[in-house]
Amino acid sequence: MVETLKRQPPRTLQKILELDANVTQRFVLWANKLLPFRTTKMYYKMLEISCHGIPWLAFWIAFTWLFNNPDLIQMQVNMLIGLFLDIILVAVTKAFVRRRRPASNVDDALGQMGPDKFSFPSGHASRTVFVAYFFINLYPLPIFFVPPLLAWASSVCMSRVLLNRHYILDVLAGVALGLAEGLFLGLLWLDNDTTLWIMSSLSDEKLDGGEYHV
Repeated sequence: MVETLKRQPPRTLQKILELDANVTQRFVLWANKLLPFRTTKMYYKMLEISCHGIPWLAFWIAFTWLFNNPDLIQMQVNMLIGLFLDIILVAVTKAFVRRRRPASNVDDALGQMGPDKFSFPSGHASRTVFVAYFFINLYPLPIFFVPPLLAWASSVCMSRVLLNRHYILDVLAGVALGLAEGLFLGLLWLDNDTTLWIMSSLSDEKLDGGEYHV
């Protein structure tokens, strides 16, 4: 008879996780006194949807395929690579760490599929930080877009805790992962001719603007 033993983290790590859970619970209770959950839940849910991996990936693939303007291709392809990288890294890390979501997490249909039922790290936090980093550092938008980007990223990260989807350490790890993804993509950044070639290879039509145009 083969017995399946549940993995037990080291005692020091257990204490850190217990402290994280306790601090998270106290923070959520304190925040809900300032902003009653019933009045803010709808906004938290909107923030949750605004950076969920499936809608983002589906939208960006459609955006890249339908609006194949040669002036946008480099940005579109590099962002798509970053989104795939984020989804893969988050899924692998969640499957390995296997930290359960907070016990008070309810009404989370989008978070019960595959590795998403696990909590560490926060995929929403990593994705929103990566997207903000991308449009601030890698493909800079006009300066007046920066405050809304930072406000959106901060709000999404905060809402993950206040919705009881994640512990604080999960979100902090997601923020660190998103920054790391942005830095890595900056090193990997594909030039315009390469992205034009990729899109031309996937499409029946050749795009103007690169040496691969025929």
